[in-house]
Amino acid sequence: MAHAEDPEDRTATPDHAVRPGSLLISSTELVEPTFRRTVVYVIEHNDAGSLGVVLNRPSDTAVHDVLPQWAPLTSAPKALHVGGPVKRDSALCLATLRPGVSTENVPGLRRVDGRVVMVDLDSDPSVVASSIDGMRIFAGYSGWTLGQLEGELERDDWMVVSALPTDVVGSGRVDLWARVLRRQPMPLAMLATHPLDTSTN
Repeated sequence: MAHAEDPEDRTATPDHAVRPGSLLISSTELVEPTFRRTVVYVIEHNDAGSLGVVLNRPSDTAVHDVLPQWAPLTSAPKALHVGGPVKRDSALCLATLRPGVSTENVPGLRRVDGRVVMVDLDSDPSVVASSIDGMRIFAGYSGWTLGQLEGELERDDWMVVSALPTDVVGSGRVDLWARVLRRQPMPLAMLATHPLDTSTN
């Protein structure tokens, strides 16, 4: 259930207004394996380009095997998620703040949008623990140089909607791609029923 502090769940806009806190939902026509049926959370979007992480690509690697000190704070499934094709040997962490908590005077937290923050994995987990109510660790990220994402949006590779904090750290057992589309107005909501394997349709 969304908290009062959650950002408004804005839907796709005709001008493709991308900002930190946007979700990029891959179109049904985007069948390239890296981004097929993915949901990308945008962390940065500025004159240098765009950076985000794929939210719905859990790996087979347990967080405990790589960053054991952070495993107790990690949301289920407690696995590293593949954030994208860039620098997969590095880790990036997103978390959601507890309602009403501020990032001020909490070392290691940087606000992205609403209750979503980035966590410095070199910080002390015991200091961060009382401020967050869920977190996810990503191996690698998705990046676009200046103008590259805009070109993909013009080709209709992505749909742009707003994220809710529950998208970032929610259950890994749900089809996030379909869930986000389902809460949009028509006709976007209809895409949620698009089959995984179109050859069977």
